[in-house]
Amino acid sequence: MRVLLVEDDDRVAEALLPALARRGLTVERLATGRGVLDRLTGVDVVLLDLGLPDIDGITLCRQIRAASDVAIIVVSARGEVDDRILGLHAGADDYLVKPYDVGELVARVHAVRRRRGDAVPGAGGGTAGVVQVGDVHIDLVRHQVTVADEAITLSRKEFQVLALVVGAGGAVCTRERIIAEVWGRSWAGANRTLDVHVATLRTKLGRPALVETVRGVGYRLTADGHAGAGAG
Repeated sequence: MRVLLVEDDDRVAEALLPALARRGLTVERLATGRGVLDRLTGVDVVLLDLGLPDIDGITLCRQIRAASDVAIIVVSARGEVDDRILGLHAGADDYLVKPYDVGELVARVHAVRRRRGDAVPGAGGGTAGVVQVGDVHIDLVRHQVTVADEAITLSRKEFQVLALVVGAGGAVCTRERIIAEVWGRSWAGANRTLDVHVATLRTKLGRPALVETVRGVGYRLTADGHAGAGAG
């Protein structure tokens, strides 16, 4: 997989480049926004820092999205919910706040590639846009879910929450990201609203452990929806 890292901090880049290479990624780095649009051919994922010296990162994100369907992950020290919402609305597929774990970054790189058309592996293998975890079949393209071959009716937001957790490929999908992508904004009761949607989703699926709670952080997909129950 080819990754374009747009990062002006030499120390960050020098630490990240070998770490990504050890995990099988081919990485090219640019220290400025200049030339990014000319380097997109053949790139699978762009890792985009917002604090660039020559162009606002949000503006560049919009330019990349206008020019290409390449996957974009914003990797920034700007961690406020409004910043995340702005980045996602500018065309980013994901948003990761510095400092971060390299393993989580790599998991998110693979996750956004899967969401953009690659095969999505589940416990029973997968085809494009389809995840199979145990007897739960999730079609991300048709927005259809079956459990033990029985169709499950989900609301639009319930399906969006499930799709985000599934798309993270086992990595934690943060509460902030889910709220930003599903509701487009944050408010005082946002976390409670998310909790209610997840609880309803678990009840409808009849597999309460499929979506596991990572306390204080968010949710992740488990390999076996029958094992262990996610609390709260």
